Amino acid sequence: MNAPVRVVVADDQNISRGFFEMFVRAANGYTLSAGLRTAREAVAYADAQDFDLLIMDVMMADGIDGLTAAEQIKRKHPKIKIILTTSAVETTWEDKAKAAGIDSFWYKEYENESLIDLMDRTMAGESVYPDDPPQVSFGRVTRADLTERELDILRGLTESLSNDEIAQRLHISPNTVKRHIQNIMEKTGFDSRLELAMNAKFLGLVVSEKQRTNSVRYL
Repeated sequence: MNAPVRVVVADDQNISRGFFEMFVRAANGYTLSAGLRTAREAVAYADAQDFDLLIMDVMMADGIDGLTAAEQIKRKHPKIKIILTTSAVETTWEDKAKAAGIDSFWYKEYENESLIDLMDRTMAGESVYPDDPPQVSFGRVTRADLTERELDILRGLTESLSNDEIAQRLHISPNTVKRHIQNIMEKTGFDSRLELAMNAKFLGLVVSEKQRTNSVRYL
């Protein structure tokens, strides 16, 4: 009889971590090795203990984010399988996770595939990523109705950047930024840049690199 797969869960939100822990305990063929509150703890645990699978949230609130920690763990301990999870819908994280060799990626609230299926496939050697981005409503449209440039603009708005600062970051003119913001408002029905930023942040529609790597928790 095969030994159960040893699983570590790392999530700074008590409810989410508790769900994962309960799920692992109830799953056939898996056993919970540890439930951790920070990505930093996950890095230290991987250096000190043997286990098979890490399920970790991307956005963590104690100095290091889950994506950065997963990359560190994978580099030092390539045999550990890693599933990154998130409540946000920042799809650029998928590409970064793939580039870092992270095995699988799961959107907590938007994924059709069950977590147990994802765990089974990951432990069987598959790299499982969503086929399509999550379809999240944003005003009168969905995320898929926004262009990549418009999403870049929204990332700047969620950081409270001015038009000049966004323009400098994206190497475009302030007038172009202003025009993009107006187009986004017309698409979505939101009335101001503040309303755009607040709703994008609340939904986790976009998350800037600064917000992720500074471990800003707003979801």
